[in-house]
Amino acid sequence: MDQRLRELLREIENRGRENDAHATERPRMMLNLDPASAQLISILVRASGVTRALEFGTSNAYSTIWLAWSLAPAGGHIVSIDRNPDKHALARENLRRANLLDRVELRTGDATEIVRDLSGPFDLVFLDADRRKFTEVMEILLPKLAQKVLVIADNVLSHPEEIAEYLKLVSSLADFQHTTVPVGKGLSIAYRG
Repeated sequence: MDQRLRELLREIENRGRENDAHATERPRMMLNLDPASAQLISILVRASGVTRALEFGTSNAYSTIWLAWSLAPAGGHIVSIDRNPDKHALARENLRRANLLDRVELRTGDATEIVRDLSGPFDLVFLDADRRKFTEVMEILLPKLAQKVLVIADNVLSHPEEIAEYLKLVSSLADFQHTTVPVGKGLSIAYRG
């Protein structure tokens, strides 16, 4: 990753943190991925060679930029979903500044409705939005996943009660390996290969 992109990511991270310190309503918060979690996900994505990604929770595109940059060497693309059109406008600008807008398709609206219309197959899924909907989203996605797929969810340790049903589901899938990694707010990493 070149210095210019690192500086942009630090800027987005800092602005997100400043915003969240003053925001009084959750929908106005950026709630960015922890930098250590972003690094780990980037390593996993680059090492696995995935090319068709789906992200839930674009926000200001901090994680989207990490994902798009990590997918680029394999020629990959990402569909990123967020319900907030203002955040998508900010994300679009940040992706433009990162020279990664051509690798990302932004979809605005309810994730469960959007996912129903997507065809797949996806070989990477990153869940970082409405944690209580992870289980429903995963059930819709299962037939749309590639045979070899990496599914990552954030906030496993910071919000265990909200993600418990998802963890129960993903742990019950016989063809997936699953673990929780205590980095950042906690990552659930599931792999089928």
